[in-house]
Amino acid sequence: MIHVLLLDDHAVVRAGYRQLIDAEPDMSVVAEASGSAQACEALRQHVVDVAVVDLSLKDDSGLEAVRRMRARVPGLKVLVFTMHAHSGYALQALRAGALGYLTKDSDPARMLDAVREVAQGRRVFSAEVMHGVLGETAEGRGPLAQLTPREFEVLRLAVEGQAIRSIAASLKLSEKTVFNTMSLIRRKLDAPSDFQLLRIAARYGLVQL
Repeated sequence: MIHVLLLDDHAVVRAGYRQLIDAEPDMSVVAEASGSAQACEALRQHVVDVAVVDLSLKDDSGLEAVRRMRARVPGLKVLVFTMHAHSGYALQALRAGALGYLTKDSDPARMLDAVREVAQGRRVFSAEVMHGVLGETAEGRGPLAQLTPREFEVLRLAVEGQAIRSIAASLKLSEKTVFNTMSLIRRKLDAPSDFQLLRIAARYGLVQL
């Protein structure tokens, strides 16, 4: 039996996933969470084999949640199930410790198969992101590949228009840490201005201008 944790900030979505997973004879949802702190607490209380994680959490960072859960339970298998189809997100999710990455327009049966594959320690990708991930890995280092998962999340929220205070609250960081992280991102991407950061983010699919 594969014991599953669901991390998504929409209760209705979690209910749909639970119904789908619990209908399978070889897997069961043992816990649900809407944020990383709740997910880590669930890991303390339950034996979990696979965590199915959405990256777009309302008041939290999905990438940071993956990192924190993997730090608490190193053997935990993580399947990211998200709307983001850009390979940059997938690469950062893998860096944070995820084994699989599916987009939410995947067939429900594909999600169930992915849970099984990830539980066995195998990598799984949606077709939409597979070629981008393989291409960026083969080419070495694209601009966004220089960023850590935390830096990537800070950049994503910044180019979406969030202020430093809001980013700090979302990622559970101090405002000083976010400010320093933004300075480091600008140096890594050779983008001294916010406009240049926005252009780079748009070029690589993080935001649309």
